[in-house]
Amino acid sequence: MTSGLKQPSSSQWLDAVMTDFDTFLLDHAANERKASSMALAMVSHYPDRLELLEAMIDLALEELNHFRQVMRLIIQRGLKIPPDEKDAYVNQLRRHIRRGPEEYLLDRLLTAAVIEARGAERFSLIAARLEQDETGTFYRTLAQSETNHHELFLTMATLYFAPEVVEERYEWWLQIEAEVLDGLPVRPRLH
Repeated sequence: MTSGLKQPSSSQWLDAVMTDFDTFLLDHAANERKASSMALAMVSHYPDRLELLEAMIDLALEELNHFRQVMRLIIQRGLKIPPDEKDAYVNQLRRHIRRGPEEYLLDRLLTAAVIEARGAERFSLIAARLEQDETGTFYRTLAQSETNHHELFLTMATLYFAPEVVEERYEWWLQIEAEVLDGLPVRPRLH
């Protein structure tokens, strides 16, 4: 299953990021930290799903390493971490997560897949703009990691749910994501 994103990120978004890359880096660091925390939350919420448990532990460590790498860039630039802010994109997606144990698990996996797909797309755009410098190489590597994470969440979903159920619900999530993205202001943030 491809990422299937329904709309590409705008050139205005990429211009905003490139114009204020420091602000983007600070937001990016916060997102990597939150991604690690989300994976650990799934570990504590689903200790009986051994395949998911193992995958989320590995993911938490990888996301924490990405956080460390972004923090190195932040420190090199002499930036200070601001207080945490809510991520409007993620919060708007979460409003659509269904209740009920099985529905909740499926929707958590699929929202994570969509978020990772968007991250892969955006990191690829940044890498292309930065070309061959060290930061561009870093973002190319991150784009591939996000693609792998996207696939991981889809794999986990099809492990616990019928493929046709996953595919139908994933298509629904892709449409919701496009609507959420369309309603957000353009800012130099990951989402």
